[in-house]
Amino acid sequence: MEIRALLLCGGASRRFGSNKLLAPIPGEEEGGPIVARAAVNLREGAGGTPLALVPLGANGLREALESVGCEVVESDRTKRGMGASLAAAVAASDRADGWIVALGDMPLVAPPTIRALGDLLAEGALLAAPVARANGTRGHPVAFSAALRSELLALDGDVGARGIVERHRNELRILPTDDPGITIDLDTPAQLAALAARLQRSDRS
Repeated sequence: MEIRALLLCGGASRRFGSNKLLAPIPGEEEGGPIVARAAVNLREGAGGTPLALVPLGANGLREALESVGCEVVESDRTKRGMGASLAAAVAASDRADGWIVALGDMPLVAPPTIRALGDLLAEGALLAAPVARANGTRGHPVAFSAALRSELLALDGDVGARGIVERHRNELRILPTDDPGITIDLDTPAQLAALAARLQRSDRS
């Protein structure tokens, strides 16, 4: 069974003020960028070669992603939003038996969380998502079986796959987890600074 890991990297970073995905994570060796950390975790958790979807001409992103072992696909559909980006990524990996869909601005998802989502697909889940044990918040990545291929390919705009998850909520397999990374995304410099403070506290403890 081929489950393909997809990394969506098409956001405009409007709230960050520059390309947030290339911003270095505090404490990372050689100032590794956010997107590289997300890609490495995805690769280690899902196995195989992740497919990263980026905007046309995003040479910096391409270089960062290829350096950590991703296949990179450029698409002008990123301009239309996350839903369109996801549809393009699925189209580029159409023969897969399922997909684990991760976001380039969520670099702290632990590989075991990703691996467990893939296991749920392999067991026959239609779709699966991690949920924080502490408060019941659903996070990312989200896993989809090939039975949802046509619905994924039909996505457009910036809504993402929320509508698909809602339509199939009774079939959604939940992965309870203590992994805080499933809800940590980095949209602003302030959030990145908060992450730096958190990592520093962790290093001192």
